[in-house]
Amino acid sequence: MDAFTELCVELLSPLGPVRVRRMFGGQGIYVDGLFMALIADGQLFLKADELTRERFVAAGCPPFTYPTKDGERMVMSYFRPPDETLESPPLMRPWARLAFEAALRAANAKARKAPARRPASGIGSAAKEPAAKKTAPRAR
Repeated sequence: MDAFTELCVELLSPLGPVRVRRMFGGQGIYVDGLFMALIADGQLFLKADELTRERFVAAGCPPFTYPTKDGERMVMSYFRPPDETLESPPLMRPWARLAFEAALRAANAKARKAPARRPASGIGSAAKEPAAKKTAPRAR
């Protein structure tokens, strides 16, 4: 792990256990199992949603973008936190909490949209009743 990634882990760890995974040429950051940040091109970007985006925009935080195959720029819902937040966990905490809450809302929305799972015995066809046990007729 490089020094910048270690710094990001330190800054985000007050929210819970931090796990870093490689992804798309960068790194994804999970806190308490929720994907809430990414590191790309040596910069930290925090997850935002419709409830938190304006806080990042109002603070002048640039969004994460990447080039598409046709040369356009794709803008994602991840924003760099204000520069001073990289100085200490207390300065990062309110911004990290916004990202964590956005990740939690996204996870809850995904769980609500997931179709109900069937029991394994019902996959592919209707579940069958167990066959009745055959017994020999009683002599009278």
